[in-house]
Parts: sequence; structure tokens; C-alpha cells
Amino acid sequence: MSIVNPAIFKAYDIRGFAPGEIDPAAARRIGSAFVHFTGARVVAVGRDMRATSPSLTEAVIAGIRSQGADVVDLGLVSTPVFYFGAAAYPEHDAGIMVTASHNPAKYNGFKLVRRGAVPIGAGSGMEEFRDLVLSAKEFPSHSGGPPSGGLRVLDPREDYLQKIFSLVSPKALASFRIAIDAGNGMAGVIVPEILSRIPGEFFSLYLELDGTFPNHEANPLKTETLADLRREVAARGADVGVAYDGDADRVGFVDETGEPVPGDLMAALLAPRLLRDAPGAAVLYDVRSSWVVKEEIIRAGGKPVMTPVGHGLVKRVMKETGAIFGSELSMHYYYRDFFTVESGDLTVLHLLALMTERGERLSELVRPLRRYVQTGEINFEIEDKEGVMRRIEERYASTAREIVRIDGLRMEFDDWWFSVRLSNTEPLLRLNIEAKERRVMDVKKEELAALIESV
Repeated sequence: MSIVNPAIFKAYDIRGFAPGEIDPAAARRIGSAFVHFTGARVVAVGRDMRATSPSLTEAVIAGIRSQGADVVDLGLVSTPVFYFGAAAYPEHDAGIMVTASHNPAKYNGFKLVRRGAVPIGAGSGMEEFRDLVLSAKEFPSHSGGPPSGGLRVLDPREDYLQKIFSLVSPKALASFRIAIDAGNGMAGVIVPEILSRIPGEFFSLYLELDGTFPNHEANPLKTETLADLRREVAARGADVGVAYDGDADRVGFVDETGEPVPGDLMAALLAPRLLRDAPGAAVLYDVRSSWVVKEEIIRAGGKPVMTPVGHGLVKRVMKETGAIFGSELSMHYYYRDFFTVESGDLTVLHLLALMTERGERLSELVRPLRRYVQTGEINFEIEDKEGVMRRIEERYASTAREIVRIDGLRMEFDDWWFSVRLSNTEPLLRLNIEAKERRVMDVKKEELAALIESV
């Protein structure tokens, strides 16, 4: 019987309860199998601040070294810094980040990448890697004795900072009052370094690393987690509020009035800036995103490309299309000039540069983009999810002007659209609706909810 629980293998990464579903024995086997699966001779390894991360990191490193591969220990890093560490150094063949991202404290896991920080996920190797880990295959020590792979330590933070500041110079930024909520996550390691190099006045919340997340869940997609940041913006008269998730690969914003800026509207705001240096380039947005994103990309002379949800899938389409920029409603922002991976830090710099250039408040910049009304993501716990999807398509297919099936079902009409899809991370059906008028949105929300819950 395998020492590894099959349930921990997800669409985007490996994730589960730790302890409970993930322990050092499982981590060691994952590390050993990773060397065989990738053929890597040098593996970069980073970790977050969770209580179980040190022991899981030690075990995964032992597994890697037992198979004769060398390990470059990046230490405590955010996921964007890990991606940089995996991609920026030619000698690094692959990488493992020990993290459960924005999940609560009881979780932990692993993000796996090949050379160049190319993700291993559903459709790009995760199924095969899972089968190898769960198989009866033995991974004996390379030399039959102690670990034969080498181990060295590398702190990539200074090189990371040089990279992001080469893309947005601190000299291009005006002085702003900025409130930042690190959520006790990994942004606390890199954000102080960034703030020390840019102009402005800064008010920081929860920079201390604490994997128990004592103040609130580190997930800016959930509006309730922004309450402290919104209060800080108001109290300090800040120009913008910034909130990171647990491993700092996602970033959310609130304007100077404390109003949250949805991830798709932020993408619509930033896309024209990125397209200035790449006229005609593709820009990606996921199936849940507002009409506004496509409209702003076209207006700026770019080529809009809709993608499925999930960082592994978005990154694959980025490489296929050569897209300059990509985004997800979940507040992931991807950059061709940053190895086609996420950097919340780079996103902050791009926004500050845009605010500097335009000389407008964030609320003023976003206001023209708030031209439609949205429900936000609504989740349903449904047993027969596939049956619900069929029933929805049968109900609306005859009147839809466009049907997109790249991830669940997105159906567009003259004055509204909806997206319904199965979650890749939870046993849920997710619904998003947007309309030109609130009345239409409310009617369609009630209509679809009744249809979903009647099955």
C-alpha cells in the first residue's frame, strides 16, 4: 500500500492536510520520484512559513538527494521568488515549492515546476507523476548509502529585485501613501525590501511570518479578508491598499475610498500599459472575466485570448501565443518578461507606475471600467454536476449568441453572460454572471440558481 494519499494530487499542485494527508514520509517519496520523473540533476527548493514546512522541506530534500540529484535550497521565499529562483539560473533543471498557497493553516503541499518554471499540473504531467509516486516502484539510494546529491544554499532575493525593477524602475514612480496587508504570509519576506527602494509612505499590516494566520485568512479574493486593510486605508488616507495571499503569488487592491478592485478590472486597467511596448500582442484573460477586459485589450490594439482557469493552463497558453500579459479573476497576473509566471510585486509596481503616468486616483482610473454589473463567484454544492451542466446548456443554447466550452460552459447573450464550471480544487460548481443592467443580472441569477438547485 502506498504511503502517499492519492487525494493530495490536484489539478494545479499537490495539497492536503498536514499532518494527516501529507507527512515527511510522503514528502521524501515525492522528492525521490521527482528526480526520476523530470530527470533533473539540480533541483531548486523553497518553502513558506507554515509550521509543517520545515519538516516537509527537509524530507523532500532528502528524497531528491537520495537519488543523486543536487539541491539548491532557496529557503523561506514567496512563490514568485521561488519561480524566479527556478527559472533565472541556467543550472537549475526543476523546482519544488513547499506551500499550500492561500489555504488555511492545516494544509500544506508542493508546487512542482520543470526547467524555466514550467508548471507540472493537470494535462502537463501531474497525472503521470501521481501514478509514479503511487506505484510500487522502489527508489533506492543512488549510492546505496547516505545522500549522494549535493546541497547548497542560495538567496535569490537580490537578483529577483533587480529583475522586477528592471521592468519598472523606481525612478518612474511618484510618492504615494500605500497600505499593505501581507496576511502573515510570505509577502512579509520580500515586501520590506521592495518598499525600501521605492518612494512613498508605507503602512504595513501583518508582515510577521505566522503560518497559523492569526489575523485573517490570507486570500484577497474574499472581500471579508480585506476589512483590516480597508480600515487602514481610511485611517491613513492612503492612495491604495495592497493585499497578498499566503504565498504572495496573488495580489488584490482597494482604492483610496476602500473599495475593492476586482481582479478582472485590474487586468483591464493594466493591459493597455503592457501593450504599449508590444503592439498587437496577445493578452490572456480567463473564462470568468468581464467583457471589459476584452474590450480594453482591443481598444489598446491587442489580441484578446480567453483561457481556462488555472495557472498551469494559462502559462501553457502564454507560451503558445507569446502573450505579453495574462490574468485570472482570482488575482493571478502573468508576465511574458517575467518567465511567463506570476509576480504580485511586479503587479504593484505596474499599478504605481500607471497611477504616476496618469496622475489620477485609483478610483478614477477604475471608474470607467465599472460599466457592467457582476454577481461575483457563487458556489453550489451539487452532487450531479455534469447533469446540471447539461441541463443549463439545454435551457440556454437556443438563445445564446456565443458558447465557449474551454472550461465548463460560458454562454453569451446580447445583454448578459454567464460562466458555470466545476472547481478544480473543491467539490463545487462555480457560477459567474455579468450583465449590462442590474435588473437583468438579478433575474438571471435567480433563474440560474433555481435551475442548478432543482437537479
